[in-house]
Amino acid sequence: MLLVGVDVGGTFTDGVVYDGDSHRLQYAKAPSTPDDPTQGVLDVLEGLVPDIKDIDRLVHGLTIGTNAILEGKGADVWILTTRGFRDVLEIARTNRPILYDIKSLKPEALVPRTRTFEINERMLFDGSVRDAFDPIEARAIVEKLVAKNANSVAICFLHSYANPAHEQLAEKLVRELLPTAFVCSSAAVLSQFREYERFNTTALNAYIGPIMSDYLENLRDRLGKKGYKQPIFVMASNGGISNLDLVKQLPVTTVLSGPAGGVAAAVELGERVNIRNLITCDMGGTSTDVCLIEDLETPVTHEQFIGNYANRTPQIEINAVGAGGGSIAWLDAGDILMVGPQSAGADPGPACYGFGGSSPTVTDANLVLNRLSPDTTLGGKITMDKDLAIAGMRLILERLPSLDEYSLADGIIQIAVARMVSAIKEISISRGFDPRDFTLVAYGGAGPMHATFIADELEIPRVLIPLGPGNFAAFGSLISDNRRDYSLTRKICPRDSSIADIRSTFTELEARGRKEFEDYGVGLDQTTTRRWAGMRYLGQSWELEVPISESIDSIEAIEEVFYQAHERRFGHKTTDITEIVNFRIAIIAGGDKPDLLPWMNDSSVTTEKQPLRSVYFDDKFINIPVYQRDELLAMAETTGPAVIEENGSTTIIPPSWRFRMLKFGELLLEKLDS
Repeated sequence: MLLVGVDVGGTFTDGVVYDGDSHRLQYAKAPSTPDDPTQGVLDVLEGLVPDIKDIDRLVHGLTIGTNAILEGKGADVWILTTRGFRDVLEIARTNRPILYDIKSLKPEALVPRTRTFEINERMLFDGSVRDAFDPIEARAIVEKLVAKNANSVAICFLHSYANPAHEQLAEKLVRELLPTAFVCSSAAVLSQFREYERFNTTALNAYIGPIMSDYLENLRDRLGKKGYKQPIFVMASNGGISNLDLVKQLPVTTVLSGPAGGVAAAVELGERVNIRNLITCDMGGTSTDVCLIEDLETPVTHEQFIGNYANRTPQIEINAVGAGGGSIAWLDAGDILMVGPQSAGADPGPACYGFGGSSPTVTDANLVLNRLSPDTTLGGKITMDKDLAIAGMRLILERLPSLDEYSLADGIIQIAVARMVSAIKEISISRGFDPRDFTLVAYGGAGPMHATFIADELEIPRVLIPLGPGNFAAFGSLISDNRRDYSLTRKICPRDSSIADIRSTFTELEARGRKEFEDYGVGLDQTTTRRWAGMRYLGQSWELEVPISESIDSIEAIEEVFYQAHERRFGHKTTDITEIVNFRIAIIAGGDKPDLLPWMNDSSVTTEKQPLRSVYFDDKFINIPVYQRDELLAMAETTGPAVIEENGSTTIIPPSWRFRMLKFGELLLEKLDS
């Protein structure tokens, strides 16, 4: 049995394969190919398996849709909407981007009103029809889209979450007249109330739909030509995996595909080493993604934004910051040193790569300080040149004559670390969590290199470095379960209802989900279901999502769950009347999982003399040992300073830290008592 996970990042495409016969993992990296991302996937697979047709399951994490949104390179979307609601995306919410600036402007709508057409129809909030759908007028409108050669159409009618019949009629008509266009309806993308959020999420889906469909079909075709005949699964934003054909219909569910894989892997790692409170730090070439995991519960939210655009599909609650190995250092107008969010990416890459990059990056800074070795080959192909890294710093050094290349490099790293620390504070301290109660899990190609410096700033006492940190997100996609989330807006006052009514609503959603799983060939023998309710006090405008266990058997118990959630979030609670406005479920179908063997049975301590390297710490160079991770023995331990190198990543251990190897090859770094 060969299980393969692939994750396409901004700089590298990562892959991992699990061999069920040997119970071992193998890793591979290849430079990402932005002009043809499929080629990077094929390059990685070539380095992982001798013959693609031997793969039993392939799971793919990707950033195609995310990049298209952030770079403004999606399709020209056309919207059909209810008459009188042409300006929903333009008006958006009444929130002001800058509170006290009366001249501040809202971000431009994803779809301008010039590409929005109104149709006579109207549903009421309870699903009843006020104005019937006019097929003759609708056909005339759609024929205008035909004349415009529209290739992506979003259908967003008022209150379609309560009754999607009119949207379904319009979708059938559009598919008839525009058979090659990408078409989606808001009820299918997000079946819940709040028109702006539902419309905008649907517009996002249509915006990236053509690009994602073309990419996924091209991937399937090229893999098929090489002999791969099994289904292709895609990592979704909710931490599960989804069938490729479903993702083609709902590509907006993958905007956090890559980072979600890392979080899923971190939860599995926490289970394995019995550490239940984690803060993940995934530092790649372009950005760093952080997530807080309490008691190994993956935090899923419906309140995220991608760029300036609301996306209300379920996503792991990840905070991203533009600080990665390829983040560019620059001076602002006041000669203040800045790092990111601009990135050198895969092309041209950091200056040290020699591919034409001329600006210094975080990777260049680490090379100058000898934390990275010029002998290291990145992705199996890229060598680094220290002279080029120093040359990239000259323009900044000319404007800051008080610095030399070493103090500048150290400053670049400190600024990058400060940005990552700030991102972690937003998901911990700002929400009432003390980061000192958590273990930092650092991965990505650059995460282990900066982890202890981040931990020092936050006073986090332990850092966990997984096996194969540079390919950890790919491993996460490999071990993830099939998962699909469903939502339904239905207002119920629990005190005026019964527990049977609430259970029947959840059962209705579950039946829909199970049918969809069967339609896509997913077995239901290992299926589990999780339930949540969007609840609020009567009269409130916004709800809290609370878990509803199947064992809850009374209205009072449901309300008590909400009261506790409200007190934790806002610091107070009452026993006032509540209402449920949304029902949500997640159906999860387990699949084959790796059964890893222990790293080694020998529990010796590393005592052999190691080669030394002069590395910059605390304003000076000191000679420290350099270890190869694959040569360390299980349970080996020693104190810093030290460098641990492996294929795809480097771990830096400062003088005030120690490390030890755990049973399955994980590195546990611990702060020494001062």
